[in-house]
Amino acid sequence: MDSKRGTLFVLLAGVLWGCISLFVRALTAAGFTSPEISSELMVVGCVGMFLVLLVKDRKKLNIRLGDLWIFVGTGVVSVTLFNICYFSTMQRSEASVAVVLLYTSPVFVMLMSALLFKERITARKLLALGMTLAGCVLVAGLLGGSVHLTPLVLLMGVGSGFFYATYSIFGQIALSRYDTLTVTFYTFLLGSAASLPLSHPAQLLARLAERPGLIALCLGIGIFCTILPYLFYTQGLRNMEASRAAILATVEPLVGALLGILVYHESAGWMKLLGMALIFASVFVLNGTAGDEKRDE
Repeated sequence: MDSKRGTLFVLLAGVLWGCISLFVRALTAAGFTSPEISSELMVVGCVGMFLVLLVKDRKKLNIRLGDLWIFVGTGVVSVTLFNICYFSTMQRSEASVAVVLLYTSPVFVMLMSALLFKERITARKLLALGMTLAGCVLVAGLLGGSVHLTPLVLLMGVGSGFFYATYSIFGQIALSRYDTLTVTFYTFLLGSAASLPLSHPAQLLARLAERPGLIALCLGIGIFCTILPYLFYTQGLRNMEASRAAILATVEPLVGALLGILVYHESAGWMKLLGMALIFASVFVLNGTAGDEKRDE
């Protein structure tokens, strides 16, 4: 039951992350830059989680100073550096290229988990991983295209996948010592401290003061695409291997593609539909690993 619950939590996180384009498009149209959106996400997440902990259990705000490095890992390395690489890739290339390079992350998670946590690399995991990567390439429409990757774009794109992958690693270490709420709050706290200097807080506040209606968008992206998915994903990590969670979270590009078709009337060719089917099918393939692992014990 715990495995099924963990799967549900990770899938919910991927779905909510996939909805972020709805908010990002609106905020971009309103003049927000990528660093501003990134810092706004972290700040809303930090304040929101702080209020939750104040009401629910203040004791969960306590951490040992010796463990601060873990949250530097989740907040600065995993979130801030990921955002820098990801947005830089999008600025220098196409969004589809950024998405595909980002989802090299399950490869890094699988390798790091095998080295650090002694997780088994099974044939079923490799099959699900291959289906996921192929699905992302098809959804992004890279086959048959004229995409040109410069060394810098490739480095930043793969960097986004690597830093994104480290959240699963640092997250599992943090969860061995702290509650999900504590891990999520300190991730946002350290992420805010690292990302705010990269944006222009004064200009951001001035824009919100001029157009108060934008505050609803900022709260929406902060709650539905930041707080909730990170809570779901972090909780899901309690009940499954990091490598499985990383592959399951790749429902994000599937959801993003579906929204593009349904909301923004983007084209839906057979390759994109096939890619969606591969990503969706990989979830069912991967779900069988829990049973395999139990039989092997």
